[in-house]
Amino acid sequence: MAGQSETRGKPIRCKGAVSRDPGEPLVMEEVLVAPPMAGEVRIRIICTSLCYSDITFWKLKEPPACFPRILGHEAVGVVESVGESVTEVGEGDYVLPIFVPDCGECTDCRSEKSNLCSVFPFGIYPWMPRDKTSRFTDCNGEVLHHFLHVSSFIEYTVVDIANLIKINPVIPPSKACLFSCGISTGVGAAWRTASVEKGSSVVIFGLGAIGLAVAEGAKMCGASRIIGVDTNPDKFELAKKFGVSEFVNPKDLGDKPVSQVILEMTDGGADYCFECVGFASLVQAAFASCRKGWGKTIMVGVDKPGATLVFDSFDMLQLGKTVMGSLYGGLKPKSHIPILIQRYLDKELNVDHFVTHEMKFEDINKAFDLLIQGKSLRCVMWMDN
Repeated sequence: MAGQSETRGKPIRCKGAVSRDPGEPLVMEEVLVAPPMAGEVRIRIICTSLCYSDITFWKLKEPPACFPRILGHEAVGVVESVGESVTEVGEGDYVLPIFVPDCGECTDCRSEKSNLCSVFPFGIYPWMPRDKTSRFTDCNGEVLHHFLHVSSFIEYTVVDIANLIKINPVIPPSKACLFSCGISTGVGAAWRTASVEKGSSVVIFGLGAIGLAVAEGAKMCGASRIIGVDTNPDKFELAKKFGVSEFVNPKDLGDKPVSQVILEMTDGGADYCFECVGFASLVQAAFASCRKGWGKTIMVGVDKPGATLVFDSFDMLQLGKTVMGSLYGGLKPKSHIPILIQRYLDKELNVDHFVTHEMKFEDINKAFDLLIQGKSLRCVMWMDN
């Protein structure tokens, strides 16, 4: 670890993909990464993948949009150095940064009912959580802002220990990084948030990476019927590999609402409906598609800030349905992620098929194009070629 001991306590100059303006191509620049402060860890990123949430906030022009910024939140890396009071990890450890904090000490983190830490509340903040400052500056000394507690579109990053877990080094980096967000969010939504029951029916609105991860989680829980809803028929063949056996394309229905089709297919509504795109209108379609009395609608997709939902109050009272939000699949990172990784290693979780593209970090804008065009699920970008 000679290289690590030489850089410990010193700033590191490295390559980062900087988002300077909304919707504009990322710019590869030299970035200065400060040493970790107390409670923080500096890690060398091995590889990072692109999630649609990165694109959502890359396009966003109003708050919490913040530029210039280092985006990215799905990654895996190696600890380069640790700040004062950090004992959970050490130099050279194989680690996974997670955008949802898990301090392990507050009432919420100690409870099995929540994954919403109250010491470090989740937010789209542009800084480190403890002192509200950045660890990034460009070659001119301008501050570069953080993203989702991770900022992985850079060779080195600094994260709080509450957002970091040590993982089994056996899992390949290109698969490990997916557990930072996509795989865990989808599988967890079915496993932890919805508690999908064996023999139940599931409908998934949106067959991107998150939706397919929900399908994988539903299959793991023993769902007997998984129906996919998407306007892109090219996704249907791939979705079969994740347990989706029936498909509905809203474009083929004419004036018939998709909820009516689902009600007919399921004889009264699905047990569980998952919205995995991030559109308020789809949340309402999912709610209309689940069964009265016990149907659950789970919101997994990320909509634009300020988007609102409108439900008929009489329907909410009379129909007895449930609408639930699912941040990071309801998972508590430090206790649940090792379980999911072990299930992957035991071949109980299909993760390999999520990686549709791999490329050099320098080609990150190509990865953005592929995901925007719907041609990829997850594109893994390698820092060291």
